[in-house]
This record gives sequence, structure tokens and C-alpha cells, in this order.
Amino acid sequence: MSRTIMAHMIPYYPTYDASVQVARALVDGGAAYLEVQFPYSDPTADGPAIQAACAGALDQGFRIAQGWEFVRSISGRGGTSQGAGAGAGHGAVPIFLMSYAGLVYAYGIDRFVDDAVAAGVAGLIVPDLPVDSDEGLFAAGRRAGLSVVPVISMGAEEERIRLVEGVGADYIYASLRRGITGSHTEIGEENSAFVQRLTDSGARVLAGFGIATAEQVSAVLKHAHAAVVGSAFVRAIAHAPDDPYPAVHALAAELSGIE
Repeated sequence: MSRTIMAHMIPYYPTYDASVQVARALVDGGAAYLEVQFPYSDPTADGPAIQAACAGALDQGFRIAQGWEFVRSISGRGGTSQGAGAGAGHGAVPIFLMSYAGLVYAYGIDRFVDDAVAAGVAGLIVPDLPVDSDEGLFAAGRRAGLSVVPVISMGAEEERIRLVEGVGADYIYASLRRGITGSHTEIGEENSAFVQRLTDSGARVLAGFGIATAEQVSAVLKHAHAAVVGSAFVRAIAHAPDDPYPAVHALAAELSGIE
């Protein structure tokens, strides 16, 4: 039985060409969504694996302009590798863009949103621009027809949950535990009830942080729309940086259940 996963990746990690391979491998392996992270030098939620990958991407020359080029190349909106990316031969999957407030704010909120739409982005995730201090991000998304995804962590108070629900977002990103990404998360009664509470609002819940096995994915999907997997893919790439496609494809297929 297939399982719905959102696969997190970093353009230009370990190189531009290799990251295009990674995008193709994730989609070929059954990922229903791609979450493309624009690297930032001062992250607040990234664990060691993703931090190292982002640092490597920045060393490779990643800048925002290169990020748009990468997204266009995998969305079919142009770029130097058009047709070779996420949608090649398999039907395009929605691309969600993730980054941090410092990068987005410095670029300009409206400009960032408009360029994301032009590149073919379906949704935007900025964890450190919460709904009550968003610098106009959610309004800009509504104006441009772009889904801006609020992020909320397990253990949030009911008042905070209602605040997030009040935005009327199509998607909500649920962090299954507090802290940073990467380390293993047990899926138990507490975080399952948290995800179900968000799902009851009518939004599609994307639940992640520490998801790396098919068993975890299955447990998350009892309550969420999609399970988000990131560090596990980064670690797979790190073991075969010159040819990441086979390892990434195999892991994506295992997690999504299309083997």
C-alpha cells in the first residue's frame, strides 16, 4: 500500500547536478511532495545532517537566484535542466519551498512570494515567521495564490492551535516534537493526538521531525495527510555523493511503499 510522504531536499547538495538527480530519485521513488529548502547560514530548526548539507550547498555557490533556477528546472518552468527534474516522465509533484525569515525578509516578502509563484512553487514554509508575527507573509501568499504553511510544534497550547487554525491555511506543518530535526522521534499517543487535533480543523497536516522508517511513516499517516522525511534522505546522499540516485530512490520507494 502506498504511503504519502513529503521529501525534504537541499538544492546544490552535494552539487547542482547531483541535487537534480536527488529530486528525480525522490519523485521516481514515490514522493507525493517535494520540500525544497533554500539554505540559510543561521537556521533555527535544522539538525546536524541538514545543517551540514546546507553549509555544503552554500559552499557550492548556492544563492537565491540559483535556488529559483533549480526550482524552475524541476517544476518545468524553465532553467538549465528543464525536463530532467521532478516531473520528468512521472507527472509533476507539488513543490513546497522552505527557508528562514532572515533570508525571506532580506529578499523582500512580496518579491519572494512572487518569484516563488513564477518558479512553480505550490507552498511556502517559513518556520520562524509565525502567524502572529509574519511580516505580511500570509497576506502576500493569499494575494498571489500561494499556500503559506504555518508551523506548530507538539505541546502547543490550545490557544496557539486556534490561532493557527484561524489563518485558514490549506496545509499545517506539525512538528512531532520540540527542538531540531534529525534525531529519532517515537510516534506515540501524545504526538498522534496532537496531529489528529490539527487534522480535525480541516487542513492537510504535514507531520515531521525525526521520521526515517516505513513504520514511523505508517504511524504518522494514521492521523496526518503526509509524513515529512528529511534528514534520512540527506544521510543517504552523504553515503553516495557522486551518484545519489540509487540510494535516494531505494529509500523513497521503501518509505512510500511502492517497492
